[in-house]
Amino acid sequence: MTFEELLNTYEPRLAAAFREGVEAIKSAIVLQRVIERLERGDLNGAIEAMMLEPEAFSALDLALQEAFNAGGINAVGELPTVRDPEGAKVVFRFGVRNPEAETILRELSSSMVTHITEDQRQGVRYALEQGLQRGANPRQTALDAVGRVNRVTGKREGGVIGLTHRQIEYIERARQNLLSGDPDLMKKYLDLTTRDKRFDRTVLAAIRDGKALKAEDVQRIVSRLNDNNLRLRGEMVARTETMMALGSARDNAIRQQINAGKIEARDVVKIWRSAGDSRVRHTHRALNNTSVSIDGVFISSSGATLRYPGDPRAPINEISGCRCHVTYKIDYIGAVERRFRAEAA
Repeated sequence: MTFEELLNTYEPRLAAAFREGVEAIKSAIVLQRVIERLERGDLNGAIEAMMLEPEAFSALDLALQEAFNAGGINAVGELPTVRDPEGAKVVFRFGVRNPEAETILRELSSSMVTHITEDQRQGVRYALEQGLQRGANPRQTALDAVGRVNRVTGKREGGVIGLTHRQIEYIERARQNLLSGDPDLMKKYLDLTTRDKRFDRTVLAAIRDGKALKAEDVQRIVSRLNDNNLRLRGEMVARTETMMALGSARDNAIRQQINAGKIEARDVVKIWRSAGDSRVRHTHRALNNTSVSIDGVFISSSGATLRYPGDPRAPINEISGCRCHVTYKIDYIGAVERRFRAEAA
């Protein structure tokens, strides 16, 4: 399986698992509990009543583990056939239960779920505060946050569960613009890439008439914005986390072979491979085909250092949405020459 095939396999799985986690949270919410706490002015209690817990994303955790294991197996599978001094074939294997591999995977998983959960809490708090500040009653505020039940599907739609704080701010600004009645502000909605274009005619009519949109129309528009941004959020989480899992596993897989004495670190070179299209960051495009030692780092023109694409230690602006990878080249000729010299001595 090629690296691109790995991405195409595991990205959708992580995205689906993320959506599953969000749905699990939404379906477990008891709306009346949230409303009662808002009526008492207890924002913390309202957020706790939504049960935004890491355990809701257990399916995402499992999908990450699967991607990590596949990445390690893929790395050793790319290594060419090598024979030891007696002529026996050297067998390369990736151990997902290797202590170092387990530590890396545990850190990746913990960081992912903690970040998602904490960002949700911050975003939900902001959404509740904004709802109360604009004069919405506790029930309306709660519904805007958790979404409304679709009578056909029985599932909650809209709401801000799963969105980042920044996304929620962006959507709240769109809401305020649509309710403003100011044509210039309302036009900004038409520039949003995540809008549902089926509402464009309604917005254009309000702009033409110089009137604010009806509250119920804005609620429907914002609900679709929420859903579209949630889908985008899931895709970005899946891309970034899949890349980190694959990159980390592949690096560890090679190090496992070194630690097992099957290859030597000085014989390993890693080569940066760009995804090769117009979506690649210019900083990564410049790295294409550059090589460093196994313990070396790639230096982006931004000044950031990366051990490999998707390096969890690198700044988020260098890894979010990245689709590059590294290939590992083993200098077997140098290794054989050293072996013969050693035997001759």
